[in-house]
Amino acid sequence: MKIRARNTLIGKIIEVTKGATTAHVRLELSCGQVITSSITNEAVDELGLKVGDSATAVIKASDVMIAID
Repeated sequence: MKIRARNTLIGKIIEVTKGATTAHVRLELSCGQVITSSITNEAVDELGLKVGDSATAVIKASDVMIAID
């Protein structure tokens, strides 16, 4: 796979929860942090995503906000 996005995080899928049309996929990174992605159920099926699989989160955003308390 070739991709131009520079922000990628590799991890292991720890949970896939399908809703009516959208699924939440939880990915645990090697540092122990967990990120969640919302994708279509169709994408989950097409990619064959399942718990225990290795996967890469590709983050593409034009804005990143930082806040403090």
